[in-house]
Amino acid sequence: MNHAQPTEQTAGAALLDMLHAAMTRYVILPTPEAAHAVTLWIAATHAQPAWAHAPRLVIRGPEKRCGKSRLLDIVEATCHEPFITVNSSSAAVYRSITEDPPTMLVDEADTIFGPKADGNEDLRGLLNAGHQRNRPAKRYDAATNRVESIPTFAMAALAGIGAMPDTIEDRAVVVRMRRRGPGETVAPYRHKRDRSPLRNLAADLSAWLRANLPTLEKAEPPMPLEDRAADTWEPLVAVADHAGIHWPDRARAAAVALTAEADDNDQSSARIRLLADCRSAFGADTALPTAVLLERLKADPEGEWADHGVAGLTAMKLGAMLREYDIRSANIRFPNGTQAKGYQRADFLDAWARYCPATEPPPEGELVPFGRGGRPSRPSLVIAGQPGTAPIPGTA
Repeated sequence: MNHAQPTEQTAGAALLDMLHAAMTRYVILPTPEAAHAVTLWIAATHAQPAWAHAPRLVIRGPEKRCGKSRLLDIVEATCHEPFITVNSSSAAVYRSITEDPPTMLVDEADTIFGPKADGNEDLRGLLNAGHQRNRPAKRYDAATNRVESIPTFAMAALAGIGAMPDTIEDRAVVVRMRRRGPGETVAPYRHKRDRSPLRNLAADLSAWLRANLPTLEKAEPPMPLEDRAADTWEPLVAVADHAGIHWPDRARAAAVALTAEADDNDQSSARIRLLADCRSAFGADTALPTAVLLERLKADPEGEWADHGVAGLTAMKLGAMLREYDIRSANIRFPNGTQAKGYQRADFLDAWARYCPATEPPPEGELVPFGRGGRPSRPSLVIAGQPGTAPIPGTA
């Protein structure tokens, strides 16, 4: 009986299968898609010179003992040239990044970004900037009287409790770990015994992918995502397509599932949350006094605005946050004869459409302008009762 020799593609798929099996032997991932994503992320570290973007891997859990550190152990044993940054100086980390960078691994990463994380500004800057090529850090060298460009591009895995900053998670494959449930068991991982076979597997992955860097660099895989999410997942999908067999489907399913999960658990910025809450506060009203808008925003017992600062959200803070979207208060005269500083609903429409589009269509007859060219100039005093304004219940 003739046995066909394994092709390069089937050999690559077999290596990914072995990596997946090794990882799930020691760690229980929350979903099959998460396990596939981490497998592909690890493999992608071995081909970093081919990528235009260096996706982060965020391993997070709500509490201790969710398997975050154990998964990071497996990543360390199987990725390309692991560089653990625990207690490393920022200078040492920066100097370790070359044109063929190591893979940065950060445990307890929540301590880097928390309110008491003094002294980690340089490392935070590196993790933010290093997602894309050609974003070097600039440092002045007094000894040579020159400005140096220091590379920042490197793939990085971060494990910690709770969410990472938006600037990190927006550029990351995010895996939400959880404690093992009843009946869920894993094999114990012993560094001295188990790491060496995993490093051998890492060497095989590197040999496979390094032999094909030109092909991977030119790869433009069809993506099920757009914009930054596509940039983040493209290296993983490219590796999967190069491996073939079942991995292309697995990669795209994982990309869609984990991105949708991230959207469902969106840690959006405070300004975007404010925009969305303003839409709820306006309801059907087309103009609101600032005081009424603040009152409605702070009335939600589960909202954040009553506790936003010592006295809750103030008119000054509200104005500062909304000005980022070219939304400003104006003097408005309401039908009951009162005149007060307030906001018009029409001024929010462009920002709502761009940053937090509603799942329901706008009210009949409502036009949604885009860009400053679609917004009419505003008089210094808006008369309520003109088109686009309405009486405000409860104002006096």
